Amino acid sequence: MESNLKRLLTCTRLFFCTLLYLPHLFLFYNHRNRKIIEADTKRWLDIIQLNYKATKGFIYLLANYPEFRNLFYYRVGMPGKLLNIICPKMSTLFITTDSIGEGLFIQHGFATIIAAKSIGKNCWINQQVTIGFSNKKDCPVIKDNVTINAGAKVIGAVVVGNNSQVGANAVVVKNVPDNCVVVGVPAYIVKREGIKVKEPL
Repeated sequence: MESNLKRLLTCTRLFFCTLLYLPHLFLFYNHRNRKIIEADTKRWLDIIQLNYKATKGFIYLLANYPEFRNLFYYRVGMPGKLLNIICPKMSTLFITTDSIGEGLFIQHGFATIIAAKSIGKNCWINQQVTIGFSNKKDCPVIKDNVTINAGAKVIGAVVVGNNSQVGANAVVVKNVPDNCVVVGVPAYIVKREGIKVKEPL
């Protein structure tokens, strides 16, 4: 009896979630950025280790991850501002980047500003990160497969190279080469091509 009730409640919740997210689903399947949104969805599901099909996974992410809603609304542009009224995004996560490659994952996302010139594919950004301007025009370029950990700051006209990682609370104001790990204030290199080093940027 209890199992049947639980199943009924789950089905009822899924039904109402589907109704709530019908406009989102319409955009998911019909927007010009569909392939990028599908790639975002797949990467998020892979990271949180859920083997859901596209539609179910998309609804699950919308329902449970406000950071995903922010990214989705960024992808769809003006319609996202309207959808935010019925299904709010995370209010302390700001995405104002001109170009973001597919597969961006935002973990937690609280108090995070993403204001780069561009971000490549499959990047990972944690909470309380600031990626932003040093003046009215200079902002960072983040290449592919970059991880920026909690509390890090990447400021000004710098480039963070492919496959590099910015450690927690690091402050990056100079270019980071490919395949490096940087930490500290100001940031310096502690790993290059998988080998431990200690080098200034």
